[in-house]
Amino acid sequence: MLAMAPAATAAAAATDDPTHAVQPRITGPGGYMMPAHFGPMARPAPGEFKPSGPGDAPYGDVQSIFLSYLTDAEMLSRYLPIPFELSGEPVVNVSYSMNRSIDWLAGGSYNIVGVSVPATYKGKEQVSGSYPLVLWENLTDPILTGREAQGIPKIYGDIEDHQVSGDSWRTSLSRNGHKILDLRASSLKPVAPAAIENLKKVFAHGVMLGWKYIPNENFTGAALSYATAFPTGSSLREAWNAEGSLEWHRQTWSQNPTQSHIVNAIESLPIKAIRSCLVTKGSVVLHSSKVRRLT
Repeated sequence: MLAMAPAATAAAAATDDPTHAVQPRITGPGGYMMPAHFGPMARPAPGEFKPSGPGDAPYGDVQSIFLSYLTDAEMLSRYLPIPFELSGEPVVNVSYSMNRSIDWLAGGSYNIVGVSVPATYKGKEQVSGSYPLVLWENLTDPILTGREAQGIPKIYGDIEDHQVSGDSWRTSLSRNGHKILDLRASSLKPVAPAAIENLKKVFAHGVMLGWKYIPNENFTGAALSYATAFPTGSSLREAWNAEGSLEWHRQTWSQNPTQSHIVNAIESLPIKAIRSCLVTKGSVVLHSSKVRRLT
């Protein structure tokens, strides 16, 4: 049963801390998100949700395409906020994943297309990982949690389930009926057993770096602006090397009013060489309770 917070508590909070001048009347365990006046988000009944660890978010069935290409270092660095820096070569990593059997969505599903770069946060501490320039998702729920809580730059996109034809996988991303990306992996060849064991070790632990930027009320500056680190883990069941290809499609403002500047920035990065293309099947765990602010 949720308790009613006394009005005096809210009034005191408003006096003591102007950044918390508004307080919910409905209180209880769990996380608050807008609209917060309805109280914290509902929790599953016992037995409905079996996380792999406290605060973990398991994705039971994930099928993915990973394609990496070399681009121009100076152009790419423009999109890394201070104090992030590129780690190693200027490589753009484009990923697609079809996610099914997601526990925190009551067995639901959604797709992702992401564009990330290897980066290092160089503040008081140094943390290396994958910095997402943008993640398109085709479901509102993970977009809201990723943006509002975890500092991940998620936006909405129409992402088709991949189609398999012979030894080829292909998918596409669009918005408002206008194509943004075509992605294809062809000539799939199974990864050798020895190599897949090494891949499993690489995929087992990861860190997604974020920039949590929440604008103020009239978009003249930031209400919040700081870096985050989001631990993740993947378990591979199968993997294939492939020949990868992709095509970005430039957008006009009228085609995509809120995303055209993002799409066109990525499209303008030259593709100097395709470095690798990998197709995988497995599962993913997001360690949501271990997301932290970087200093």
